[in-house]
Amino acid sequence: MSAGDPAPEPRLSHLDESGAARMVDVSGKDVTVREATAGGRVRMAAETLALVLGGAMKKGDVIATARIAGIMAAKRTHELIPLCHPLPLQSVTVDIAADATLPGLVVTATAKVTGRTGVEMEALTAVGVACLTIYDMAKAVDRAMVIEDVRLIAKSGGRSGDWSAPGEAPSA
Repeated sequence: MSAGDPAPEPRLSHLDESGAARMVDVSGKDVTVREATAGGRVRMAAETLALVLGGAMKKGDVIATARIAGIMAAKRTHELIPLCHPLPLQSVTVDIAADATLPGLVVTATAKVTGRTGVEMEALTAVGVACLTIYDMAKAVDRAMVIEDVRLIAKSGGRSGDWSAPGEAPSA
């Protein structure tokens, strides 16, 4: 390609030359440590947050159950999201913190693997399912809860290197 040639058009990695869906071949990629952190929030009434934090929900401990659900979901991402590679995750953490200013709960998940492809989808799946679990366990008292701001916060490793969402601290 010479200096005057146009840059190649970006294309979706999960489509072949004819436009058919395919699983990306990662066999030529280097095995590296890869980590991704995602976040999301469940906004709810202040009274609902007080019930959750006080352990007064009929279905049980909302935060502990959502944490376990998020970890389990990360481990099954390849079964839920078409074309995702099954990954031998080495670590998944799901942290859930109360935020009275929302009011609601803030969910953060970090997934780590040593492999040929990233773990962004695993971190995002953990957050999504943890948020859905919070909703499920508290919906009897607050059907107006809102799941919002589910997003990738940071990723590290791999050919594309490190990335952090604008306004976030660089990934470790």
